[in-house]
Amino acid sequence: MLNKLKSLISDTNPLRLFYHQAKGALAALIYGFPAGRMHVIGVTGTKGKTTTVNLTAAILEEAGYKVGMASTINFQIGDTKWSNLTKQTTMSPFVLQKMLRQMVKEGCTHCILEVSSHAITQSRVLGINFDTAVITNISEDHLEYHGGFQMYLQAKGSLFQRLNRSRRKPNIPKVSVLNADDSNFEFFNQYIVDRKYTYSFKQGTCYATDINLTGHGSKFMLHIPNNQIEIGLNIPGEFNIYNALAAATVALSLNINLTFIKKALEKAQGVPGRQESLDCGQPYTIIVDYAHSPDSLEKLLELYKKLTEGRLFVVFGATGGGRDKAKRPKMGEIADRFADYIILTNDDPYEEDEWGIIDMIAEGIKRNEGDRLWKIPHRYEAIRLALTLAKKGDTVVIAGKGCEEVQIIGTERIPWDDRKVVRELLSREILIEIEPGKVVAKENVCLEG
Repeated sequence: MLNKLKSLISDTNPLRLFYHQAKGALAALIYGFPAGRMHVIGVTGTKGKTTTVNLTAAILEEAGYKVGMASTINFQIGDTKWSNLTKQTTMSPFVLQKMLRQMVKEGCTHCILEVSSHAITQSRVLGINFDTAVITNISEDHLEYHGGFQMYLQAKGSLFQRLNRSRRKPNIPKVSVLNADDSNFEFFNQYIVDRKYTYSFKQGTCYATDINLTGHGSKFMLHIPNNQIEIGLNIPGEFNIYNALAAATVALSLNINLTFIKKALEKAQGVPGRQESLDCGQPYTIIVDYAHSPDSLEKLLELYKKLTEGRLFVVFGATGGGRDKAKRPKMGEIADRFADYIILTNDDPYEEDEWGIIDMIAEGIKRNEGDRLWKIPHRYEAIRLALTLAKKGDTVVIAGKGCEEVQIIGTERIPWDDRKVVRELLSREILIEIEPGKVVAKENVCLEG
């Protein structure tokens, strides 16, 4: 009965939103508003949230703080860390408030939360007294849910708007950390806070110069007021320098020494499922990434197009359930522009027609099926084909799910992990290498367990 009622009321209907507000307020009340007893940092934006949350937590730990953390892929309470299997960036208010109370009980002084636009709109973070709000970047995402880009922007902005209105904790100012290079910087800069910090590639409280990108990471000079230090980051991509800058700027706002910032950033090995490289002894590169929006897919493929000596393969799909249908052909166009070979497959189709999703992505692709383009709904077989065709010097990018451990088809939650599938295929399969005029069998053995 409840599910039928939900289907009749839109996600953004005032009645539905009031229901979410009531849940959020009740959860905070039941668990005693635990966020009031910690320094709470909220990280929002379109991309880079998870990496920024993890890098920020790492810096705070390096500086000696006991940290709690919740992100799209992982949780942490002090020394205990575990995977997020909920498929939610920000959990339901009851689960979240319970976790916050556990953080307080375990003696955490700082909490870093990844905050999605859905969570803000649905009041999942209602009753959480944030002290610092961080914006990574803004591009088009979840537009159908929010009703357009401006509504999406307003949802993100409300996290910053609430800062000045919320109660001050003893000796803790309200702080905003803003990306000065983002095209929507001025929108977030309008909100009043006690202190504002910025980061960029040009100027700001923290900024990077002398950037040197490699296939395995980057080196850059990190500048802060009256000081600078060289950073060697073990995570590739210009966008990860931005994530590192955001984390460093949060640390600076907390008066953390530059030495701790450098140590933590240089120790960081990246976040599982974000540009994760799988080395099973194969003569080509395999990258697993969460990229599921046009902008994130473009940055990912643009990076590996530059780093690949041979051919670039991409295996990806798009989330179903009616989510952001307009982005599907855009993602197809991006793949068509950068990838030598495209294999369209399932992501999480939910109850939507899997072929319909794939065909919508293909609308943005100029090449015809069979001309370096395949449509294979079964994700296992799609990945298998990419590994079959890849040769020495090539790169296979598997995008959309990252380190997620389930795939949702219809109403079923099926155990799934792109990384495990790759390792299974490379450890036991005899792959077929297709060459002009002949078929050659080759055995490809994974060297890792």
